[in-house]
Amino acid sequence: MVRIGPVELGEFPLLLAPMEDVSDPPFRALCKLHGADMMYTEFISSEGLIRDAAKSRQKLDIYEKERPIGIQIFGSEIDSMRMAAEISAASGPDVLDINYGCPVKKVACKGAGAGILQDIPKMVSMTKEIVDAVDLPVTVKTRLGWDDNSKYIVEVAERLQDVGIQAISIHGRTRAQMYKGEANWTLIREVRQNPRMKIPVFGNGDVDTPEKALAYRNEYGVDGIMIGRGSIGNPWIFNEIKHFFATGEHLSPPSVPDRVEAARAHLAHSLEWKGERLGVVEMRRHYANYFRGLPHFKEHRLALVTEPDPAVLHTLLDGVSEAYADGPTQA
Repeated sequence: MVRIGPVELGEFPLLLAPMEDVSDPPFRALCKLHGADMMYTEFISSEGLIRDAAKSRQKLDIYEKERPIGIQIFGSEIDSMRMAAEISAASGPDVLDINYGCPVKKVACKGAGAGILQDIPKMVSMTKEIVDAVDLPVTVKTRLGWDDNSKYIVEVAERLQDVGIQAISIHGRTRAQMYKGEANWTLIREVRQNPRMKIPVFGNGDVDTPEKALAYRNEYGVDGIMIGRGSIGNPWIFNEIKHFFATGEHLSPPSVPDRVEAARAHLAHSLEWKGERLGVVEMRRHYANYFRGLPHFKEHRLALVTEPDPAVLHTLLDGVSEAYADGPTQA
């Protein structure tokens, strides 16, 4: 049984990665339905929480049906991160996660996210302050290092464990790589095989098929897998992997009606969470993902991303089912 503190996650948990503009409550609801064992919020700015910014505060929204769930925060100032941790803990998550992995320029080049990989002593000090500030299990998501010359993750993971984190998720790339090339899980395996490591080590990066999940589990010995981009438009991936682990066989791929139903449910959750106007607008980025690969879908997508009326959107989704009723090639 894999545990993060008192939180039990099963024998080999599959985690939904925290992703900006993706892992909000509407998308998390679908991933939970389709087998995610634990999920994280979008990353939340420590400075935004302290300033009581509405967008940051709304990202703290969590629901009982999502548990276990972690809130993830990021920032570059230790005092701000400690205060943000206390604010986040008051929202009642099961876990508090620290983002030491975001590679985007506006975050990393200000010393937050993966930027802190250039200052390991500060990373360790910040982590200790957060661990000491809250009564929740604290976890970390990070990368192998800043660049190929600073891949110190084996030592870093040990030092973070020593100041009290209770799990670590490692993306198998450096900050310099961004999301290019293949993720390298070799150092993730070294972290897991370090005899001093007692906490769960989760691998992250490039897992987008059941076969790859099984191969990575067997080859790298991680305690679980965190899935990010492989879940976008594909919340079924969690149950597909679990089924493959159990049987060696594939579940049938989601049909067009399955995709329509997922988009419909996502829209309903979005409307419930954000209200009609924002719920409709924020859903627009997801339609292309749910219907990826369908031939001649452009016309349907254009209608979906320009229609403001939820009732009409549901009618348009019915039209997608009808257009592909004889199979995806019959557009």
